[in-house]
Amino acid sequence: MDDKTVVVSLVHEALTSKGIESLSKESIEKMIEVPKQMALGDYAFPCFLLAKELKKAPQQIAIDLQSTMQHPFIQKIEAVGPYLNFFLNREVVGAEVVSEIIEKQGDYGTLAIGNGENIPIDMSSPNIAKPFSMGHLRSTVIGNALANIMEKSGYTPVKINHLGDWGTQFGKLITAYKLWGDEEKVKAQPIQELLSLYVRFHEEAETKPELEDQGREWFKKLEDGDEEATYYWNWFKTESLKEFNRIYELLGVSFDSYHGEAFYNDKMDAVIEELEEKNLLTESDGAMVVSLDEFDMAPSLIKKSDGATLYMTRDLAAAMYRKREYDFAKSLYVVGAEQSLHFKQLKLVLKKMGHDWADNMHHIPFGMLLKDGKKMSTRKGKLVLLEEVLQDAIDLALKNIESRNPDLENKEDVARMVGVGAVIFHDLKNFRLNDIEFSLDTMLTFEGETGPYLQYTYARACSLLEKASGQTVSSISPEAFGNEKAWAIVYLLTKFEEVIQAAFNEFDPSRIAKYLIDLAQAFNKYYGSVKILENDAQLGARLQLVEAITVVIKEGLRILGLGAPQKM
Repeated sequence: MDDKTVVVSLVHEALTSKGIESLSKESIEKMIEVPKQMALGDYAFPCFLLAKELKKAPQQIAIDLQSTMQHPFIQKIEAVGPYLNFFLNREVVGAEVVSEIIEKQGDYGTLAIGNGENIPIDMSSPNIAKPFSMGHLRSTVIGNALANIMEKSGYTPVKINHLGDWGTQFGKLITAYKLWGDEEKVKAQPIQELLSLYVRFHEEAETKPELEDQGREWFKKLEDGDEEATYYWNWFKTESLKEFNRIYELLGVSFDSYHGEAFYNDKMDAVIEELEEKNLLTESDGAMVVSLDEFDMAPSLIKKSDGATLYMTRDLAAAMYRKREYDFAKSLYVVGAEQSLHFKQLKLVLKKMGHDWADNMHHIPFGMLLKDGKKMSTRKGKLVLLEEVLQDAIDLALKNIESRNPDLENKEDVARMVGVGAVIFHDLKNFRLNDIEFSLDTMLTFEGETGPYLQYTYARACSLLEKASGQTVSSISPEAFGNEKAWAIVYLLTKFEEVIQAAFNEFDPSRIAKYLIDLAQAFNKYYGSVKILENDAQLGARLQLVEAITVVIKEGLRILGLGAPQKM
């Protein structure tokens, strides 16, 4: 149920009846305002733009239009100066929206706009044989939330983990392993052991430069398909993925494709051939580039002077493969803001090649994770490992639960949901371009704008429904929805679909996170002022409202990638 659509239709019909057809429903919807004070109504339509066409003062137009409108969802319409103010019928709208939510459950708020079309999402993308640091958290959780938003909007998301699984570092790693490696150690702690071998290679190479030559030789063998080099590369990749997947399981994130950089090795020649056929390649200091002078942009480097291909060549091949494979409606790249120039160049090169579908490719940039105002990349000279942070969050959540509710069943499962959820929500409640200050203590509090606050609110609402399960409810009395604090909840519930639409349009999960905080705060005010379980004529309606809240909070948390424990 979309009450705004009702208001738009009423205005459109009233204008059409007066012979005004210049304003479409889409135009009217953009003009509709939400008064800052509830006393002025739920929606307002300004009549300024009609004055010229009707040759009347806006105030008089508002009065004339007022007399032609009525609808069961609208309690009254007031002409106040140049505005038409619409007051929703709280009892009718409340009963309607709550019934709809209870009937649809998790399908409430779903948009039917995607027709199942594919949207590949390039996200997470850690480097093989290197630790999964906090630096990859944002791409992973933002990408996962966007995938859920796309699915909620009727599309088919394709989550792609574009692994960093190619490059000269693998030649160095093979060299290091053959010199100093221990198979059992690598199997026991793959990432830590491979990283220590990689670090040792660089330390030793400072005094033994011949190691760099050996590293290049092994990478050349890998490029040429040498059996031994390929064996080691596959082994390093397999062991790394085992570690990564343990972290993804903690986060509740899965992927549809693990095609990384290496997958496109045999697809880059075709890109270069097409660029040559279309006379787009020019030479610059021995390298091959695509000029972007007409866009006042630096040229895009396609091939280095030694013949080696680059990230741009690979990303061109990846974009073209994804278009062929998925025939995407949109293609998203959830990659840090520092790569903005690269993605602008990528789209422009594709456009110069004649691929207009590049307009449907979108770079989804995000800001940095900070600790004490500095980029969160080191701690005592070491990487801040995401798995350690998640485990710290789970341990702290368990400690909080044991102090609040020591008899809680499945404490470990709940602590995992709360701890991991706190880390995810702390990221997603912020607009993605903003830098984020990291603080475990702040994100794990049960008050304020945190994941645990939302989960606790959900559990509180579930507890009310459980307590009421033995009570007999004879009928539903919609008068309960007229209560000021109940109406604040109902009004927010009507906005869920609108929030999903905004999150989809803006690629912005924070729209949903902020909405959930508003809804939880509205419910907690209601909880604090109304005897919800009092056995009177309005009990049934109050319980329906509580159930509707649990449905929407749970679904909102699911979209963001958080669990919703029924007890905490």
